[in-house]
Amino acid sequence: MTPAVHPPSLKSIDAITAALADVGYISTRQISTAIYLAHHLRKPVLIEGPAGVGKTDLAVSVAKALGFALLRLQCYEGLDDSKALYEWKYGKQLLYTQILKEKIGHLVDAADSLQGAFSKLAVFQDLFFSRDFLEPRPLLQAMEQPGGSVLLIDEVDKSEESFEALLLEVLSDYQVTIPEIGTIRAQVPPLVVLTSNNTRELGDALKRRCLHLHIGFPDADLERRVLRARVPDITEHLLSQLVSFVQSLRNENIRKPPSIAESVDWARTLLLLHAPMLDETLVRDTLNVLLKRESDIQEMQGRLAALTLAARKQSEAVQPVGVD
Repeated sequence: MTPAVHPPSLKSIDAITAALADVGYISTRQISTAIYLAHHLRKPVLIEGPAGVGKTDLAVSVAKALGFALLRLQCYEGLDDSKALYEWKYGKQLLYTQILKEKIGHLVDAADSLQGAFSKLAVFQDLFFSRDFLEPRPLLQAMEQPGGSVLLIDEVDKSEESFEALLLEVLSDYQVTIPEIGTIRAQVPPLVVLTSNNTRELGDALKRRCLHLHIGFPDADLERRVLRARVPDITEHLLSQLVSFVQSLRNENIRKPPSIAESVDWARTLLLLHAPMLDETLVRDTLNVLLKRESDIQEMQGRLAALTLAARKQSEAVQPVGVD
């Protein structure tokens, strides 16, 4: 196994934070530390937390920041090794079979004994299940990247428990065993990121092999920094009101509070509508960008005026003098 490569952006935790910021991902000390340890300890990192808080985006941003190839495996119920590891190129094998069928008579006739005929046929049988007929999937592709890679196993909690067993060998030794070929070991161990929305409890065996990182809803300061990085054209005045409103909305009695992804979408929506500030009508018209459940939207109808007014007052209270 080739030793892990160490780009300059992986030399320290601060370097990771800076590299992620360069590609638009505002990291915390906890997040950067997890990525640093995952690379240098060669351990996968399991990221848990609500949907939309930036778990998948972190893996994508790490790949961009480090200049690594990104291999993504989207998990779902029924996922098996043919979609995760490899499958055989059946069409190519069928074509090979037809060619062999046409040539088999000549091969057997050319042999001077029965043993010789078997020997000739055995060579072609071995080729039938050779690397030439193998179609690699994300797990195997990550093992074969000579320059390093980020392997994103997205929403692993949506897969079945049997799939976790499939991952154990890959995550323990960074290798894949194919019965017909043998064991393929990683040229450079990938940086593995697993994400989970906690729709089911993952097995202890899988968790033991991973570092753990929880990403929750951001506080007001972090949300402001993320929005400033993702929507740079937003005014400071509108940004303050937006952050205050969203932070208050998360404390309401709703089933699906808005995540940072919805905050970014709402900021872009307000810019598109040329909104100078929040008002009740604007919030009511665009609330479906923040809330994805109709029951939550209906629940908040009677609270929008108060929340909007509170957001405007709070932003004015903290607004620096001379800022737009």
